[in-house]
Amino acid sequence: QVQLAESGGGLVQAGDSLRLSCAASGSSFSNYAMAWFRQAPGKDREFVATIGWSGGSTAYADSVKGRFTIFRENAKKTLYLQMSNLKSEDTAVYYCAAGRAVGTIPAEFYYWGQGTQVTVSS
Repeated sequence: QVQLAESGGGLVQAGDSLRLSCAASGSSFSNYAMAWFRQAPGKDREFVATIGWSGGSTAYADSVKGRFTIFRENAKKTLYLQMSNLKSEDTAVYYCAAGRAVGTIPAEFYYWGQGTQVTVSS
């Protein structure tokens, strides 16, 4: 079992950059594939990015491709999401999640953090 805690959210302006972090504790972080999802008010939770246990495999939602980068530091048990050129439509609560393999569907991930709010003003 792994516990996850996101941080780094905040209020930024359109075009700004922001880095989210997800600190893991408990079971071996490096055994898990990880992902970022987000949920805007009144909308379903949507896939943002995913990364394999070694960091060698990544995938992104089309809406963030070229603007967001997912990476991890297994020695620090931390997952990151570097976000640049933020847009108002990126406003959401961002969640990190751990699972057996890379994926794009929330049901594929077993463990979730509590989320961190990102608000982008235009």
